[in-house]
Amino acid sequence: MAQTPATLADAREAFLAMVGGVRPELHRYCARLTGSVIEAEDIVQDTLARAFYALSLTPEVPPLRPWLFRIAHNAAMDFLKSHGTKYTDAHAEMDEIAGFDDKPEPAVVRAALARFVLLPIAQRSAVILKDVLGHSLEETAETMGTTVMAVKAALVRGRRTLLQRDKGEGVTLATTTRVELDRYASLFNARDWDGIRELVSDDCRLDLVSRSQRRGKQVRMYFGQYEKAAVTLRVVRLEGQLALAAYGPDASRPAYFILLEFEEGLVKSIRDFRYVPYITEDADFEIVAG
Repeated sequence: MAQTPATLADAREAFLAMVGGVRPELHRYCARLTGSVIEAEDIVQDTLARAFYALSLTPEVPPLRPWLFRIAHNAAMDFLKSHGTKYTDAHAEMDEIAGFDDKPEPAVVRAALARFVLLPIAQRSAVILKDVLGHSLEETAETMGTTVMAVKAALVRGRRTLLQRDKGEGVTLATTTRVELDRYASLFNARDWDGIRELVSDDCRLDLVSRSQRRGKQVRMYFGQYEKAAVTLRVVRLEGQLALAAYGPDASRPAYFILLEFEEGLVKSIRDFRYVPYITEDADFEIVAG
């Protein structure tokens, strides 16, 4: 018997509550695999959609954390392959893993997102799972679908490369978008909600990530959520693109990000990460000076 929309909505809410504790870890993994906190959240969304569907076909819930990581790993591999990244399975060379140290190198754990993408995917995956997220060798091998020996070899190579390479240069920013974002942020910070609504196109798309999606006139109601919220927006460079960072009162670090797209001076797309604030933890961003 088919489920009603209300039943499906309740099941989805229960599922999201069940996976809530694992979700930030999934994002940390995917962010380092892709080098982007934004693309990582896309993969997490895909992971949870796959998991939610899979649960409807199984009589009982599998061990949650390793199961979700395996799905996330496969979803990330699909994403990377679709963007032209080749995957080569990890393999072990005995001379490389002789004297293998199970303890992670502190500098590797602290490495910025942009440095992880310098590694081949197998090395990248092994280092993130084992050194950054603290998975065991066995858990790492299970997630990657390989052997413990191959994981050890990937760790040796990946650690060595991360310790030798420096982060690349940033990306030049578009002037037009800067002007438009400055205007939007100024109106927002002045609490000029009528002025902001005039900036929104009639067919604007809104994605409240992990919560809801709206389009057209319904988007204008979205700003009502902010009328009593003590939130200030600042223009930042986030992974080479311009974005808005949302700050709470007296906060030194943003609570979340908002991405806008413009067309002929009007906002045509809003992507608000208010409900997934964990993406700021690993974000590579800097405030753009006025």
